[in-house]
Amino acid sequence: MTFTRGNLALRDSLNTGKRVFLFESVSRGVVKFISEVEFFDCDFFETKDTNNNLRTGIKFFFKRVGVNLNLRPSDFIPSIAAEPSQILYQPLYRIPNETERSGLVTSRVGQGAYRKRIIHRWEYQCAVTGFDKLNLLIASHIVPWSESSNEERLDVNNGILLSPNFDALFDKHLISFDSNGKIILSDAIDTSAFNKIGVTGKEVIQGLNSANQEYLEKHRQILVH
Repeated sequence: MTFTRGNLALRDSLNTGKRVFLFESVSRGVVKFISEVEFFDCDFFETKDTNNNLRTGIKFFFKRVGVNLNLRPSDFIPSIAAEPSQILYQPLYRIPNETERSGLVTSRVGQGAYRKRIIHRWEYQCAVTGFDKLNLLIASHIVPWSESSNEERLDVNNGILLSPNFDALFDKHLISFDSNGKIILSDAIDTSAFNKIGVTGKEVIQGLNSANQEYLEKHRQILVH
């Protein structure tokens, strides 16, 4: 997908003065008006077309008219202003080959939109602590990318927004959370060591849905002991 026709009109709607209305499909030929919305941000992501082939799609983020989020799109992650084919990367040590460049573009295309969806899902703050400095928060998969299906990799319910210390522990399976959101500490680390990095063992995630709980059940199965 590219920024042409309808996609271009949505992206530039604030500048052109065009109004955007959100409707929900009720039944065949019947829709229900939800709200007037306005463009907030967009990013590219990897999806499938009608023939089940991978392609680059565009994920739009809107907000209700009149709602002030007190956020700027740049607070999430820098948006991709150009088309995917125009994305440039600065290698750290050497120029990547063609296969590696393709992987980098695919990775960046997916991560930008997914991160933004996770940020919206967790209401712009760490799911555990409420810390709200978005440039420091990390959007991670609950079930790791390498162990997820294609659908699970794109599922917003398989994502969690965490402060760096909690993310590092969660990623290494040194902490997890039960179905009620209460933290579970690995016995591979002393309680005193957890305390030194601000983890008390009393933390609770609020607002878990049933899909989050299913992913966390899988995460708990490989908690380090």
